[in-house]
Amino acid sequence: MAYDLTQIEHFAVIAEAGSLGRAAMDLHLTQPALSRSIRRLEEAVGAPLFERHTKGMMLTDIGRALLPHAKSLQHGVRIAREEVDSMRGLARGTIRVGAIASISSVVLPELLTSVIAKWPGLHVQVVEDVWNNLAQALIRGEVDLVLSVEVPDTEEIVSIKDCRWKDASGMVAASTHPLRKKRRLSLADIHSAPWAFLPKVTEPYENLQRLFAAQGMGMPNIVVETRSVLVLKSLVANSNFLSWMPETMYRAERHSGEIHSLPIKELTGDRTLTAFRRRAGFLPGPSIKLLEELRLRDSNQI
Repeated sequence: MAYDLTQIEHFAVIAEAGSLGRAAMDLHLTQPALSRSIRRLEEAVGAPLFERHTKGMMLTDIGRALLPHAKSLQHGVRIAREEVDSMRGLARGTIRVGAIASISSVVLPELLTSVIAKWPGLHVQVVEDVWNNLAQALIRGEVDLVLSVEVPDTEEIVSIKDCRWKDASGMVAASTHPLRKKRRLSLADIHSAPWAFLPKVTEPYENLQRLFAAQGMGMPNIVVETRSVLVLKSLVANSNFLSWMPETMYRAERHSGEIHSLPIKELTGDRTLTAFRRRAGFLPGPSIKLLEELRLRDSNQI
C-alpha cells in the first residue's frame, strides 16, 4: 500500500505535539478522525508508529525512523506548492528565515518591510539563534535561508555569493561608564574590567579571542555569559559591564545615548555577512523575494 501524504502529515504533527488531543486541535480534526488516519498509516507501514499511554503518544523505534522522512516529504510538498504558485505569478507562501541576533535586530526588519510592501501576500517566519543551531535548522528544512557571518561551505550548506555585506564590531560601554573619564584607554584597562558577553561556542567569542590573541593576551574578565542580546545590552547600558558587538546590534541604544563605542583600535574589526541555503534542491519562491531585496540593499551600499 502506498503512503498517503495527508496521513504522513498527521503522523508528523502528532509526533511533535506528543498527544492525539493536541494534534487534533492543531489540525482542526476530531480525535477519532485523526486516530483512524494514523491506524491506516500504521497498516501501510506494517508496524505500530506510536506507543499509546495515558499521558500521550510516544514514537516507537519504527516511528522514530520514519519521522525525518515524513518531515522531508512535508517540506518537499510545501516547496512544490510555492514553486507552482511562483510560476503562476502568485506571490504566496512563507519566507522561513533564520538570522543571528545582530542581523535580526536591524537588517532583517528593513528587508522584510520592503518585501512585504512589494508582495503583501507573503508571510514570514523568523528564527533568531547562533550559527550552529541555525545551520541545523537549515539542514532539517525548518528554515530555507540563514543570514549569518560568512563561514566555509559544507556538503549540505552553501553561501550565496552575490549576497554579501560587511559590518564593524568594536568595544562598547554605557555612556556613564567610569572608563570614559580616562584620557587614554589601554588594553590592560579593559582586560581587567568586568565583561558581559556571548558564550564560548559562538562566532563572536571566537572573533574576540583572535583579536586579543593578536595582542598577546588571553580573553578578558567575562563575568556574565548570555545568549540573550536583550540581556547583554541591558547589562552594558545599566550595570557598567563592557562588551564587544557590531554597531548594528546597538544602533537604537546608541541613538538614545545609552551605549557608545570605546576607542580601542586594536579591538575594532570588520566581518563579512552573507546568506546561506541548502546545497540540495531549489529555493522556494518566497525566499527568492527576500534574496532579491538583499541584493538591492547590497548594491545600494556599494
